[in-house]
Amino acid sequence: MNFNNYKIIPNYKTNETDLFLADEEDILACEKTLNIVFDNDYKEYVSTYGSGILGGTYVRIYLPETIILTLAEWKSRITEYWFWDEGPAVLTKDEVLNSVRIGDTYDGDEIILLKNEYFVLPRHSEMIYKAGNTLEEMITWLCSSGILTEAFSEREFEPFDPNDL
Repeated sequence: MNFNNYKIIPNYKTNETDLFLADEEDILACEKTLNIVFDNDYKEYVSTYGSGILGGTYVRIYLPETIILTLAEWKSRITEYWFWDEGPAVLTKDEVLNSVRIGDTYDGDEIILLKNEYFVLPRHSEMIYKAGNTLEEMITWLCSSGILTEAFSEREFEPFDPNDL
């Protein structure tokens, strides 16, 4: 993953730049528990930056522990409030329910991983978007495509304690 243009900025509440990272054991445990394999970009992101918000407070990628702890509630909510009826050509409801939510956006869009591909379930649209095969491709799509938000190039990362979720 190309981290050259990523800049860590202080947390707006604490004014600290302390990072809350995942270690290799956390990543492996999540992969084993959920029977998935994360791409190298995801592994590098959570072990280099960890918990926080990227891109002008837009993209939030979850640590492995957060993925596991929130998965059942997320699947229950998606089952009850499914509304991506324009998306079956991309993913069916069953496929989404077999995916793993790895993050979200400030606007409430859900970022999911299924069979080594990233997808976005927009909050304000019934469409599902394929956003890439790696975390870097997905982040670039979210921040640069202009589909869900106005495109922007800023890549500041604001860390926050995952226990504050």
